[in-house]
Amino acid sequence: MLDRLDLLVIGECVADIVRLPGTADRVHPGGSPANVAYGLARLGHGATLLTQLGPDDNGRLIRDHLAGAGVEVRTDGATAPTPSAAVTLDGAGRAAYTFEITWTLGPVSLDRPPHHVHTGSIAAVMEPGEATVLGAVESLRTSATVSYDPNVRPELMGDHESAVRRVERCVALSDVVKASDEDLEWLYPGQAPEQVAERWLASGPAVVLVTRGGDGALAVLPGGRVTVDALPAEVVDTVGAGDAFMSGTLHALAVHGLLGADGRERLRSLDRARTADVLRHATASAAVTVARAGANPPDAAELAELAAALGRS
Repeated sequence: MLDRLDLLVIGECVADIVRLPGTADRVHPGGSPANVAYGLARLGHGATLLTQLGPDDNGRLIRDHLAGAGVEVRTDGATAPTPSAAVTLDGAGRAAYTFEITWTLGPVSLDRPPHHVHTGSIAAVMEPGEATVLGAVESLRTSATVSYDPNVRPELMGDHESAVRRVERCVALSDVVKASDEDLEWLYPGQAPEQVAERWLASGPAVVLVTRGGDGALAVLPGGRVTVDALPAEVVDTVGAGDAFMSGTLHALAVHGLLGADGRERLRSLDRARTADVLRHATASAAVTVARAGANPPDAAELAELAAALGRS
């Protein structure tokens, strides 16, 4: 394993304006890729986020939040307002989103090549910035492993058929893919998540992960399927839970030496025991996050303690 991976995340930042009945609005730093970068930095990795932030209060809030965890933020200099999302929570803490977002990312040079690249969500499907994202992934994947999370936002995906093509192109470029059962239901209505994951696996990735909320998580790899149960948690809200699962996944893969150009071959020989350990770390990371407000993933000590306890149970 590399002692400290350089991980590049490409994607949007979003100011999540959380609205609850009878309370004042609360603004949380968010955006799926930004949450993943934050989670990786909290877990001790060298995380760089390539994104867009406006010169406004929300942009400063998000930049300070990311910097506080040690994320290096790189932007293309665009001055559009920082994207925002109104997040409405139901009685169970489940989140629904209404977005105000543009994504026009232009090329940005990097000081050093990363060991791993992660992207997904709005950034990988919204024009015109998606072209920059895909171009970067295609150029970097020769020397870095790649992960992708579609994190589907139906109101921003555009035409369904075109959106599916864009998602499938990203899947084919990736070594690790994670999606929720809700993502897959929107993309492929009526199809079993396990069957979609197996079809995606055949298009290129080494492993496809499917999160299933209270029903746990599933990994599909050439050697078969591995499942884990969800962890019991007192849910405050589900904001950032999938992103914490993603950062926990990448952290565990890094611990096992399965990321980076040197780890790609080992990743493609991932066995069931290590897959189960990766899923334990990922579900533990998500469980910590849902138990507190906003996208607030665990640090390395918290995750190690909980994952170790799960391994002993």
